[in-house]
Amino acid sequence: MNVYSKFETELAVRPDDIDLYQHVHSTRYLDYVLAARFEQMERYYGMSMQDFARLGLGWFMTTANIAYKRPLGWGDRMTVRCWIEHFTTMGCRVAFEIEKLPTGKRVCDGFCDYMLVNLTTGRGVTLPEDIKAKYSI
Repeated sequence: MNVYSKFETELAVRPDDIDLYQHVHSTRYLDYVLAARFEQMERYYGMSMQDFARLGLGWFMTTANIAYKRPLGWGDRMTVRCWIEHFTTMGCRVAFEIEKLPTGKRVCDGFCDYMLVNLTTGRGVTLPEDIKAKYSI
């Protein structure tokens, strides 16, 4: 079994993330994962989402799974940890966990499945070996 690197990004809850019940709305957690992933792609893998777009490629999410443990509130800070769990012929599964700072208590965890697509046609493409190698650290 392959073991891939885990990377961390620190983020803060924004006022517009708060819902009617005075905690972060459930949909915002995916926004946090996406923001962290974009930063991690550029910083750690050396291939940003813009680099994919220049190649005419993009990542479409096909599955999102989140297990909520406790809420985040206004002013909270968090660590978003992401890693590739495994590759498929046309994409990968990115696992994640979000922890509240400074306690380190788990807020949620889960995974997202992504498919690499041709941006012109919107159709899935086979994951090139050079991209897989770059993301296999």
